[in-house]
This record gives sequence, structure tokens and C-alpha cells, in this order.
Amino acid sequence: MIRFEDVSVTYDGAAEPTVRHVDFEVPEGELVLLAGPSGVGKSTVLGAVGGLVPHFTGGTLSGRVTVAGRDTRTHKPRELADVVGTVGQDPLSHFVTDTVEDELAYGMESLGLAPDVMRRRVEETLDLLGLADLRSRPIATLSGGQQQRVAIGSVLTPHPDVLVLDEPTSALDPAAAEEVLAVLQRLVHDLGTTVLMAEHRLERVVQYADQVVLLPAPGAAPIIGAPADVMAVSPVYPPVVGLGRLAGWSPLPLTIRDARRRAAPLRDRLAGRDIPDHTPPPSAPLPAPPAARPVTSRWRRRRKLPETTSGPSPYAAQVRSLAVRRDGVQALRHVDLTVSPGETVALMGRNGAGKSTLLSALVGLVEPSAGSVRAGDAVPHRTAPRDLVRRVGLVPQEPRDLLYADTVAAECAAADRDAEAAPGTCRALLTELLPGVTDDTHPRDLSEGQRLTVALAVVLTARPPLLLLDEPTRGLDYAAKARLARILRGLAAEGHAIVLATHDVELAAELAHRVVLLADGEVIADGPAADVVVASPSYAPQVAKVLAPRKWLTVAQVREALS
Repeated sequence: MIRFEDVSVTYDGAAEPTVRHVDFEVPEGELVLLAGPSGVGKSTVLGAVGGLVPHFTGGTLSGRVTVAGRDTRTHKPRELADVVGTVGQDPLSHFVTDTVEDELAYGMESLGLAPDVMRRRVEETLDLLGLADLRSRPIATLSGGQQQRVAIGSVLTPHPDVLVLDEPTSALDPAAAEEVLAVLQRLVHDLGTTVLMAEHRLERVVQYADQVVLLPAPGAAPIIGAPADVMAVSPVYPPVVGLGRLAGWSPLPLTIRDARRRAAPLRDRLAGRDIPDHTPPPSAPLPAPPAARPVTSRWRRRRKLPETTSGPSPYAAQVRSLAVRRDGVQALRHVDLTVSPGETVALMGRNGAGKSTLLSALVGLVEPSAGSVRAGDAVPHRTAPRDLVRRVGLVPQEPRDLLYADTVAAECAAADRDAEAAPGTCRALLTELLPGVTDDTHPRDLSEGQRLTVALAVVLTARPPLLLLDEPTRGLDYAAKARLARILRGLAAEGHAIVLATHDVELAAELAHRVVLLADGEVIADGPAADVVVASPSYAPQVAKVLAPRKWLTVAQVREALS
């Protein structure tokens, strides 16, 4: 169905090809997973299937890509639209209408389908993806995960023969991700749809793949094979595979069930050993932020608010009986939360539970309809941006909200000036987080995960006492996540408070002192990470599921205990 024949892609101005000598075939009715570290060209390979590369992106494509017999060099994206449905990393760039129902119908209208067919398919897709309650909602009012489901639904309704998906579960909570993957399985098994998917959260998808195409490094030829065989040599692999490698299991398990069947000897070896704690208790409070000349906050650059502050607080953040109503929706209700200096708190819950709204309240982007919010000694929505930037920093889901310069170097230089940091501070942070990105790269030419990393470096440059991160691991591979975890753990040890909204249960297990679960805008659980996540079938990390009932959370803990 999809055939790559010695394909190389070189973008305009690039010294080297982004991908080279890509040669593989995706048979009809199979789900093929495209894996590899960040920045190796996975999005470029996916873009070539629908003709976006090079017709839309520019550059030079050598070799040949064919889809259902159509050569993408001679067929532009609109001439492949009836065969290929594509969902990119950024759902916002995908939408062309205002409401959920209109977006689901748009692709079918473009193909000229009959109204009765369109109506039936819209209803089927609303039910398949759990979107029925959102059908009349403006897309702009949805959470990131809800928007991701709408984007996927909009390419399902035309019933394409080929689906190309770039990080389809990155913004989804675990339950929603399972629902989407179940739909994809049904399309593959029952309807013969061909799916080519790139995904960094391999723990979610690798067990469903018929084949894995691994891009091991930039410009390297791909490795193709059965999932267990490729995972044995892959530089990126899920925790269950890491546990299998550590224990010497062969073949490597891809599912929790397979791992549990082999884990009895490992559980016996660990029975008398203490579980290492990689999250030391919160440290002493940081000193009060120094007075500074006016500095403009990037995420609130155009807001003109009077400055009001109150007395010193022993907490980095304190929320009391908070309620927030946004666009006619009660996003938060009766929320109480206290975060101490040096504490890392993971906000978790299904898409639309209120996690991003709570972060927005902590940084002053939304005003409470009831209750109170404090960030240190500041009331965020009443504090001038030039003062608030010294107390709290937010890395949003969409990095475009922070990045506006033409080059990475310019972004870093602006971050240094805004934070009154020594020149090169932001660049050094970025190099530690994301090696290999050059100064002259335009942020829009980076992958979604790379752009998020640049935004993170920009915010970290100011070293705010309270750091807020909204889905910080979207688009990051396991190595990048490990580097991020190391930096955040160091900041917490210095006294910075960190609150991160995440669907990444493995990151929460690695970093968080506490996990706060939200549902329908309310806190339903708040406690030590090991207690909260292990008690939840949806939010327990893979290692915890394999080694239950003891509360092992990560492969690193097991490795340290065995050594």
C-alpha cells in the first residue's frame, strides 16, 4: 500500500539530508510503527506519504514514494486526499472550522459525499472517539487532548485507505489513548485500513504494531522487523522492555501480561530489598525574589494589570476553594492545593479535567470566579507581568505561545535579556536538554518536541521559584525525558517548586513527590506518588503493574536495588 524506495529528503539550506536511504513497504491492512529518537526525521517520512514533503515543505526528495500506486512526486496532497488521511503533531494547525461537528464533516464535504452519508459517519465518529458531548463546542474551548481526538476524527470520517498519524496519543490521557488505539485496531483488523504511525510513548503502542520501522539516528538507514526484534536493538524502548533487558528475558515482553508471566523470579530477588527513593523530600524555602528592573513576561506581554502583592508566604503556591468558569464551562470547582518550595507535584486526570486551567490560574492567565490563588507572595491575576515573571514561569502546551523570534539563537538571547541572566545561560540549558540544535535553526523547523524543549529552556532561564509545565514531554523521546527529569530534579533540590500537568505516568513516577488527580474540575485524590498511581489501573507505570503488589515504579529503582 505504501512503498518507500531509497528515499532521501534534503530541506532548503540544510547541509545534510534529514533522512536518507529510507526503503521499506507497508502492506495493506497493517499497522506499522515508526520509532526513533527526537529529530531523526520521523515527521519527514510521514509527510512524504501524503505528499506534504516536498510539495508543501519545500526541499528535495530523491527516490520514490508511492501510495496505492500513486507517485507522490507527481500527485500533490489534494490528489491524494481521497486515499491518505494525515494528522500532524499540532492539531491546531489542522483545523479549518470552528466547531467539533463542522470539523468532522469538512473533509467529507471537500470530497463531495452525500449529506446522508456525512451525517451517518459524523455520528459514528463522535461515538467512536467519545466526542458526542462535545459536538457543538467551539474547538478553541477544548483541552489539548480533546482537540487531538477531534483532529483524528476529522481524518476518519472520509474513510481513507491509509492513515498517517504523528504522535496521535501524545496529548491524550491513558484511557483516551486506549480508546483511540482500540479504534485504530478495529480499522486495521476489520476494515483493512493501513496505518503508519510515529509515537514516542512506545509503552502505549508497540504491542499493537505488526512491524516497527526504526530510524536509529539522523541520516541512518532504517531497521525494519517484528516489534520484539527491533526493540532488542533500539536506542528507544518502553519501560517494560527495559525491565526485560535488565532481567535478561528473551524474547523481550511487549505487554504487561507477558512481563508478569516471567516476573516471579525477579519479584523473589527483590522481595527483601528496599525500594530506592529518587525524589528527596522538599527542601527549605528559597529566598525572596530580588527586586528587578521592569521585565516583560512573554506569555503575558500584552496584558496591562496593576501590581498588587501581599505579605510573604511559606508556600510556593496556595489555592483555596478555587472555582474558574471559562467560555460557559465550569472548569474548576472547590480546588484546594498547597505546594511547598522544593516539591514536585504532578497534576493528572482525563482530558478536560481542569489541569491546564489550574496552571493558568497559578500564572494569572485566568481570574478566579471564586476562591483565592497565590504564587509565593503574589496574587497572580493582580500582579504586573514584570514582577510575576520573577515568581512563576509557565511552559504551555503550545510552544508557539512563547516563541516568536526567527532563530534559536535569537530566542535564547531574548530569554537572557528578559531574565537578566548572563549571556549564554539559555543556550547552555538548551544544549543540555536538546543537544544538536544549531543557533541558526528557525523554531518552526523543529519538531513539536524540540520546540517544547526550546520553550522550556526560555522559561528556565529566569529560574522562577514556581515552575509550571503543561504536558512537558509531548514529542520527547526517552533520552530527552531523562535529561528533562535530571534538570527538574536538580531545580527541586535547590528549592524550586514544580507543578506539572501530564498524562505521562512514567514521568510522574520518576519525578513527583505528590500526585493530584482531577476529575470534572475537582480534586479526587492527593497524596504521595507511589500511593496514588499504584492504586490506579489507568495511571500506574508499567514497572508497578509488572512487580505489584510492591510499589516499584521505575526500571532505575530495580537496577539500583539489584546492584
